[in-house]
Amino acid sequence: MFRRRADREFRDAQRVCQAMQEMVATWQAPDFPSPAAESAPTAQDSATPGDVPDFLPPDLRVPSRHEVEGLMMRWQQPLVIDGAVRACPQCGSYRDWIIFSMRDDTVWLRCRTGHNTLERRLDPAWYNRNSGPVDHFHPTLDDGLRHLGH
Repeated sequence: MFRRRADREFRDAQRVCQAMQEMVATWQAPDFPSPAAESAPTAQDSATPGDVPDFLPPDLRVPSRHEVEGLMMRWQQPLVIDGAVRACPQCGSYRDWIIFSMRDDTVWLRCRTGHNTLERRLDPAWYNRNSGPVDHFHPTLDDGLRHLGH
């Protein structure tokens, strides 16, 4: 009994849907100009992609991630990785790191005394989640370290 009623309701819904589809098919489209009726292309429209000026002037463009050697940020609090505080293997310091995310998808740590250590448990995704926006581009590593206070 319940099965027949469910089948009947389903068939009724299908009929209503079919009627709506037929009604939509007979609607008249509004009077929009057709693409063929548009005016002939101008000189600007027919320019090749090489001739089109860029959106931003060169002095306002920012280098992409692949055009720089890496990104760096300061990490002043203790760095906790997998539940353990990360300390420098050479000097034992555990705060005030500079964290580098390099172009080859490695992450390096630099302690205050200048010891560099590859950190395999961190990746660029971790760096992107924890870093802020890029605020400066530096021509050399020393300029970047000086900017970050190291």
